[in-house]
Amino acid sequence: MRKNWLSPFLWLCIMGGLAIFSTTMSKNPALPLFIKSLGVPEGTLGFIAAASTVVGVVTSLPAGVLSDMWGRRRVILLSMVVFASAPFLYLLVAAPWHLVLVRVYHGLATAILGPVAMAAVADTFQEGRGERMAWYSSATMVGRFLAPSVGGLLIVGNDFRLVYLGCGVAGTLALLAALRLPRLQDQKPVFSEKTGFSPLQKETGGRSLQASWAEMRRELGILFTHKDILLTSLMEAAQYFSFGAVETFLPLYLRGLGWQPRVIGPLFTAQIITTALTKPLTGRLSDRLGRKLFIITGLLTGAIATGLMPWITNWWAMALLMSLFGLSVAAVTASTSALVSDLSRATAYGASLGMLSSVMDIGHSTGPMITGLLVAALGYAGAFGIVAALLVVMCAAFYLLVRVPQRADS
Repeated sequence: MRKNWLSPFLWLCIMGGLAIFSTTMSKNPALPLFIKSLGVPEGTLGFIAAASTVVGVVTSLPAGVLSDMWGRRRVILLSMVVFASAPFLYLLVAAPWHLVLVRVYHGLATAILGPVAMAAVADTFQEGRGERMAWYSSATMVGRFLAPSVGGLLIVGNDFRLVYLGCGVAGTLALLAALRLPRLQDQKPVFSEKTGFSPLQKETGGRSLQASWAEMRRELGILFTHKDILLTSLMEAAQYFSFGAVETFLPLYLRGLGWQPRVIGPLFTAQIITTALTKPLTGRLSDRLGRKLFIITGLLTGAIATGLMPWITNWWAMALLMSLFGLSVAAVTASTSALVSDLSRATAYGASLGMLSSVMDIGHSTGPMITGLLVAALGYAGAFGIVAALLVVMCAAFYLLVRVPQRADS
């Protein structure tokens, strides 16, 4: 048997980077432009753009639960099959409803991968968990920050075929990387830096499937009544509400100014580079200084950046704002996933992070929907101003309502 010359954690990072490169290039900046080329008005454009994230609302939690019981690797491989196959379906789209179906299918990939990959990292690291989760997330951000620039270059007029062929190639490579993850021999996995995914035999060795389901129902009962986990998840939902609004409607605002896709794409690259570079640092600082501080600071920073965007017409000023927005995303998301893990029972990391991902997807999916209606009614300045105000309100609610125990905020 050939030796796996990269550690399992590095294979996980490579796989995540390729997968997120593929899915990000499928939507940023291509998707809103593709939808508009099909004759869809701006007021309803956001509903199509949000189709993939709506799937996450109902998929992420079951995926996390399934990975707790069935094993991380099997569930990850399931998501990789979708990453590899979905991009080629865009080539068959001829009407808006075709695109809705494709986006729903494609949305399964990220909805499954997000919480399960994070749970695999949480299985391993107790000390410095925020930093290690942030390193995995930054690895996916490498794919995310390359995607908008590459995708913008591959758009030729209203021809998007090259973009989705590129997405398909990247998704296939992600599947091949996932196949390098070590095999599982049991239902309940632990991810080890040295040995990869291995069975937690002492805890699950002799249990029946019925006993496993009974335990999981108990864990879910605790999860759905845990106020601090639910509120922390809502903070990530608020951050991704603004993220969904920005990624969908900022390209249209800038296109209305006469900017070409080749100069719009690098703005999103600047945002994602900032997130990728600062997320390990903010995760590490949240390990030391407390998660709550960085969630509050990140939400306020995002509010400032979002509120100013529709008033800017200079490329360099917009790039600065997008970088500030990227910093806010890093501060919030590096802290929320770690805090949810800190507050969770070790036997239910997948379920807890699935809950976080499902609630986040509510925000991510409703962001384009509601912002589209606001843009149609109030214009870009009014719509983005309301999004910024929402972040401020959520920040105040988090500060007043969440009391993080010392063990989870130190």
